[in-house]
Amino acid sequence: MHKPAHVVEIFLNPGEFYIGDQDTRIRTVLGSCVSITMWHPRLLVGGMCHYMLPRRQGQEYGQPDGKYADEAFALMVEGIGVKGAPINEYVVKMFGGGNMFPLGRRGEQHHVGRKNAEAGRDLVKRHGLRTYAEDLEGVGHRTVLFDIWSGHVWVRKFQPAAGFCGALKDEQA
Repeated sequence: MHKPAHVVEIFLNPGEFYIGDQDTRIRTVLGSCVSITMWHPRLLVGGMCHYMLPRRQGQEYGQPDGKYADEAFALMVEGIGVKGAPINEYVVKMFGGGNMFPLGRRGEQHHVGRKNAEAGRDLVKRHGLRTYAEDLEGVGHRTVLFDIWSGHVWVRKFQPAAGFCGALKDEQA
């Protein structure tokens, strides 16, 4: 499908999610955070969440908070549920989870980006879904652009290189 004449542009901040239709483009910037996109190819509706942490730590809560993986995913699933199609008909893609401090004392194995990526993979699996594409972990941050009219997700990576402040890599998922 071609780009609509009047596109609704949405920028997601950490802890937010958005559900839109075929006139919507959602974008965000991710470091250690993760975004999950869901797109329905027949209905041309979809959504994206942007979470910061894998789960809440020892807190009671009443309202779900999009900052945490399980709660953000639940909010998005609830939102797409009103569109009338079963969740298993959606195309799922995941992005982010970068290591923002690869030379830090905690090292590669325990950084929050990896934990966020693992939480996202676990959520998708627990809901009986499959991931059609992912660009998770690695070093640095990325911008993500989701065109709901086509289901395409574009990723631009910014990876630090020795002696240089960043390197670019554009990909489509």
